Amino acid sequence: MEEFDLIVIGGGPAGYAAAMRGIDFGKKVCLIEKDRVGGAGVYNGALSSKTLWELSNRVSDINDMIVSKGRTKFELSWDDVRKNLSEAIFERKFQYAAHIKLLQTETMNNLLQYERGQAKLLNANEVEIDHEGETKIIRGEKIILATGSRPRSLPNIEVDEDIILTSDGIDHIKDFPKSLVIVGAGVIGCEYATIFSNFGKTNVYVIDRQERILPFEDEDISTLVANNLKKHGVTIHSNAKLERLEKIDGEVEYELSYPDGSHEVIRVEKALLSVGRTPNVEQLGLENAGVEMSQRGVHIGDDDTVTSVPNIYAVGDVSGRIALVNMGEIEARHAVEKAFGNIPEHLNYDNVCTIMFLTPEVASVGLNEQQCVEQSIPVKVVKIDYSLIARAIAMRKTQGFFKIIVTNDKDMRILGMRVVGAHASTAIQAVGLLIKLNMPIEVLSELIHPHPSIVEGIQECVRMLLNRSIFKSSVFKDKLACYSLVDGVKTPLERL
Repeated sequence: MEEFDLIVIGGGPAGYAAAMRGIDFGKKVCLIEKDRVGGAGVYNGALSSKTLWELSNRVSDINDMIVSKGRTKFELSWDDVRKNLSEAIFERKFQYAAHIKLLQTETMNNLLQYERGQAKLLNANEVEIDHEGETKIIRGEKIILATGSRPRSLPNIEVDEDIILTSDGIDHIKDFPKSLVIVGAGVIGCEYATIFSNFGKTNVYVIDRQERILPFEDEDISTLVANNLKKHGVTIHSNAKLERLEKIDGEVEYELSYPDGSHEVIRVEKALLSVGRTPNVEQLGLENAGVEMSQRGVHIGDDDTVTSVPNIYAVGDVSGRIALVNMGEIEARHAVEKAFGNIPEHLNYDNVCTIMFLTPEVASVGLNEQQCVEQSIPVKVVKIDYSLIARAIAMRKTQGFFKIIVTNDKDMRILGMRVVGAHASTAIQAVGLLIKLNMPIEVLSELIHPHPSIVEGIQECVRMLLNRSIFKSSVFKDKLACYSLVDGVKTPLERL
């Protein structure tokens, strides 16, 4: 029986990161993947959807310019879109393939062994690999479970990935649908609504069971994104309960009910279910190794990536934490360091930087206003409109704002930040670092930022808190805001 220091089950972003970190420690690693290395980070997920978003944004930007001048609208065929998407996926796929091949050479001391097949735990150390009917058993000192997740389905709705789709099938459609209903108004649902409305060839409908989309974010963000979706022709069914959704005559018919007792029946060409994801744990043989599930019975109950079995770790979507590529990779590295480096520090999820690919894009780190209210944390909040930022003016993209949340005391330590607007993702990392290091806002106020750049908005926010801002909130009251938020009550702060 072949033995390894580390067995990693799953070759998505988290599993691949775990295997590479194991190699850093000089360990003999076996990486097992039943399908394609890269997982949802490359296929039918992060890379593919963001490639679509980038392309659709360019189309939308061009049309915003030329249509207002009376010119004919620019259009891309779906074949052109698919070609761009395929090129992006192939580029990343080739990088993984070449990397794995080179790592398995004698030059690299054969530290990595890559196996294709379905892996199953036989006990706490032994793993069976089944590939096309042939099986083999290997043994590992440490095992990392990184099997990812799949789109969640809904009862009584038959997904065929042709007419009723999930994110696994939406990239493979043959043409732009004339009409599309998206079930779910969370991040992924809103991203696809943004993509298809940007291309301008699809009537998009979004079913939202709550009062507003993106309910986990502050209302100013949700409202701005919703207004832009509506501006691009998206219909948002708010406070709607989906009574049924079914295929009829090759199309999709869905029925909604509302709190006032009214009903609505609509026919569209296709439907996209965007109602979350389900961890891939069913075929892992967890019971054979004694790995326990969480109380929700879905994720693997873990303590700082360690499962109920001390030598088995869970990272990425199966861990039950934050289902993001960057977090999966961080968890994976941390698990390997914990296994072979005996590091005492626990992972900190308080300064996770995220981005939502919407119109405009939304980047976030730390707490937002409504979370502070829910947790009874008194805070100070400062906002600056994009229209006061030189780079945004130069780009002709002045829609959006910076919002920084700090403690309501003399130290004013940063608890969170939201950026809504162009280049939002480039502006978030420095604040994430300050939150991690628990450093005061003076650090940001004294940095020399590049000019012109979007990140100058951060500095102006901080200066406003310190009463040193270039533009004064007392003058630009509609563009600048500074207030305290205690028990849900906003009180303007006196600033020049």
